[in-house]
Amino acid sequence: MAKITGIGGVFFKSRNKGSELASWYQKNLGLDLESWGGSILRWPDDKAEDGGLTVWSAADNDTKWFSPSESSFMINYRVDNLDELLDQLRQNGVEIVGGPDSAENGKFAWIMDPDKNKVELWEPMAMSPEDRARLDEKNKK
Repeated sequence: MAKITGIGGVFFKSRNKGSELASWYQKNLGLDLESWGGSILRWPDDKAEDGGLTVWSAADNDTKWFSPSESSFMINYRVDNLDELLDQLRQNGVEIVGGPDSAENGKFAWIMDPDKNKVELWEPMAMSPEDRARLDEKNKK
């Protein structure tokens, strides 16, 4: 059976001008913008020890996971230094709604973008095969 092999892109509609939202992501999260206004994130540029992965998950309609956002999605961005990025975001007046929290697979924090979308920031941490198996088993429950 043919199957998907990864995420080819993330496309969403801004509540205002897309170019202004893209500029906010460039200024606050360091997103490199191309001449056409979008960005290309290449896995080989990510130097995290976990070797790179993308998580896909569908949440129940009554989840509070995305709160305080009313959006039906939340994008998780991999970051190279969460503490430093949070300091930069605070200096820029960005609303930090949670974290930093530590988990088996790294550190997490959550912010709100100008469109009131909750954004998850993740500094990955390499996991041993044993820890990965334990986490996989925990997530099955």
